[in-house]
Amino acid sequence: MEEKNNRRSFLKKLGVSSLTAATVPGSLFAQPALPDKESSQASDYKGQEKKERAGTRKYNAAYTGDNLNRVAFPIGGMGAGMFCLEGTGTVSHMSIRHKPEVYHEPSMFAAIAVKGLEKGAKVLEGPVPDWKIFGQRGTGNGAHGAVFGLPHFSNAAFVARFPFGTVDLKDEDVPLDIQVVGWSPFTPTDEDNSSLPIGALEYHFKNTGNRPVEAVFSYNSRNFVVQNGEKGTVNKITNGFVLSQEGTEEKPHLKTDFAIFTNEDKTVVDHCWFRGGWFDPLTMIWNTIKAGKVKATEPVEADAPGASLFVPFSLQPGGEKTIRVMMAWYVPDSDLHMGEKVAGSGACTTTADLGIGVNKASYSSTYKPWYSSRFKNVQEVAAYWQDNYNELHKKSALFRDAFYASTLPAEVMEAVAANLTILKSPTVMRQYDGRMWNWEGCSDEWGCCHGSCTHVWNYAQAVPHLFPALERSLRHTEFCEDQNAEGHQAFRANLPISPLKHDFHSAADGQLGGIMKVYREWRISGDNEWLNKMYPMVKTSMDYCIRTWDPKSKGIVEEPHHNTYDIEFWGPNGMITSFYLGALSAITEMGRFLKEDTSQYRKLYARGKEYMEENLYDGEYFIQDIQWTGLEAPDPVKAQSFHTQYTEEALEVLKKEGPKYQYGKGCLSDGVLGGWIARMCGLDEPVDDKKIKSHLLAVHKYNLKQDLSDHVNPQRPAYALGKEGGLLLCSWPKGGMLSLPFVYSNEVWTGIEYQVASHLMLQGQLDEGLDIVRACRDRYDGRIRNPFNEYECGHWYARAMSSYGMLQGLTGTRYDAVDDTLYIDSKIGDFTCFISTDKGFGTVSFQQGKPSLHVVHGKIPVKRVMVSGKKTRLV
Repeated sequence: MEEKNNRRSFLKKLGVSSLTAATVPGSLFAQPALPDKESSQASDYKGQEKKERAGTRKYNAAYTGDNLNRVAFPIGGMGAGMFCLEGTGTVSHMSIRHKPEVYHEPSMFAAIAVKGLEKGAKVLEGPVPDWKIFGQRGTGNGAHGAVFGLPHFSNAAFVARFPFGTVDLKDEDVPLDIQVVGWSPFTPTDEDNSSLPIGALEYHFKNTGNRPVEAVFSYNSRNFVVQNGEKGTVNKITNGFVLSQEGTEEKPHLKTDFAIFTNEDKTVVDHCWFRGGWFDPLTMIWNTIKAGKVKATEPVEADAPGASLFVPFSLQPGGEKTIRVMMAWYVPDSDLHMGEKVAGSGACTTTADLGIGVNKASYSSTYKPWYSSRFKNVQEVAAYWQDNYNELHKKSALFRDAFYASTLPAEVMEAVAANLTILKSPTVMRQYDGRMWNWEGCSDEWGCCHGSCTHVWNYAQAVPHLFPALERSLRHTEFCEDQNAEGHQAFRANLPISPLKHDFHSAADGQLGGIMKVYREWRISGDNEWLNKMYPMVKTSMDYCIRTWDPKSKGIVEEPHHNTYDIEFWGPNGMITSFYLGALSAITEMGRFLKEDTSQYRKLYARGKEYMEENLYDGEYFIQDIQWTGLEAPDPVKAQSFHTQYTEEALEVLKKEGPKYQYGKGCLSDGVLGGWIARMCGLDEPVDDKKIKSHLLAVHKYNLKQDLSDHVNPQRPAYALGKEGGLLLCSWPKGGMLSLPFVYSNEVWTGIEYQVASHLMLQGQLDEGLDIVRACRDRYDGRIRNPFNEYECGHWYARAMSSYGMLQGLTGTRYDAVDDTLYIDSKIGDFTCFISTDKGFGTVSFQQGKPSLHVVHGKIPVKRVMVSGKKTRLV
């Protein structure tokens, strides 16, 4: 189904059917309107009782008042760096040097000066949040260098319509309605234009008074790129300036350029703020701003403290004007590398050996960003941004409008969209050859937990659907450089990506999950040749898993196995055995298609399914059978492990309870995680559906707490605590809690909350799933935590992209490109939902039992439609 043939029906649905299908209407790409704080674009499903607490903000609505406190919305490209637009309009979290800089608020600001008004000069930002005034870095000395002390607007509101974030500013002193729209390109299936080191802030002014307005807009910035005591410069660029620092022979990675420019031909540029001591530069530039003046100066050789651009304009009553501030940056080098390269240790040297991927080397022992292979300097980046701005905006807005055309519950839409911002954060990187490489999350000044960690990125469901080529690049790394000839797969990749040391355990959930994900990537892409090339390495991986964790061919993971809790489970359990069965199912399906012998895998699956249902199910939920004797593994005291020392006290625990860090009879929220991964990949549940549902309902019953005041958490409590609610990783409702259960067991992780919620939804348990989503998003309402930064072991934690799975959980919608089949299995009745595939995106609607597909970008060819297992046709 081609884009051109179906855009008309999509526009008709949005109420613009009078336009031709080939014409892109401007109304689709206008600034997103700020909804009333009591409203939401998405609707609750029929019959769902409202469960929001009195006084809380509505989901997917505007952030105002205290809910603005922590709002910081990432803007940038995938793997290209970012800055954040705060709910007040402030720019912060400036992180363009291939690492997070969470506390970097760079003293850059926009201002307006309305001539003839005593209080007409203000920074284009809302009030400074109280938490910034004291307790942050530098506040004990008065926050020197910040612009907190300049006049600000008295009221602000923020709404997110990813990838656009809009700030609404008002002040009785200024007769203007002002909106600030921050964005950067984001178009599913177009990974390159979504990975650019660029962002924009559009300032929209409307004269609400009855007199003409004469004003001067300015954008002002210190030269914040200067580091390590080196000297910086401010250079020219059309309608703007470039903040620069050169690298040195010893430190080439210091080279940084950051361009700020407009689309206004009448822009006047001050390339050098007043040079002086104390607070002279900011004092003097504010004097210029307040007077409504413009100042033009040429660049100086060095030591310019900062620069400003000025755009004078006038508005008649009711008149409007938008000034576009574009930003582009270029940091072509870094000093970043992770891991040790070991030549010849991988299943292949590079994926190019298999005829897949691209054959570009990184040309360096340290990380170089993908964009440096496409652009030579910041001038080229800025020119591309300027020349393609309208088209990139149009496509990004097309995605926004299709995504928010969804009629799913508001809390679900909020959660999914909020976590798409992870893709713009420093968590995500793209190396020189274009391959994706990721942290788990971000510490304040450094990436946290390196290497596209397989057992964490298992949960992340957004990338495989929005940018399938990037997700396939992760599989290439896992099964090529990170896997050796025996099939052992390291769960953390080197950076730059290269063959590595195999000196620690594989992660059972990561390696088995990767097999299921190869199946998923094949079905999403429809690329049979790709599967044919990947299958030998997948088979080697599967056989390694069998030899290592199921040497007696029982169909269960029995030997000690490392997992996402950073420890080893000893003995069979529902969590990892469900992964094993899912992987056996996946390789059976792939092998059958390729006409390979899969009889061994089928037999193991049948044995394992029976064992899990009969021996690991306690009548209500799946458990762990702790075993540490009679195995091939050494004594737990001698076994290789991470931070699992056995002191004299620990040896006493071992004698009574077994190895440290197990879960035994506990009700584990991840207890059937492999089943959820299987469903996300287009496979069936690995064991009996009724038992899966029973387990999930037990997790909701026992692990979801609406008030954690009495909960004991000696681990990392700041994820959820006090009067807040959340889903515990594990509980022991029937007794048997171990003295030292697995680490993190008392914590609350958003990524697990969403996977359980979406799994419940797949099972038709909507109320229970939404209960969990609400508990999570209530914690991220902007008062205490940033709604656009769900954290676990670091900011913008990848596991939280499990939230994307709720789209499939509620609607059962997925597309299979191998046989061009659209699947729908609605748990919510009638709906409209966003869908993204390898070649295009749009919306799927299901109304009164009739499915329809509206393709708005690319193509989604459909030969067959299956609704709840029955064949039907599109309308």
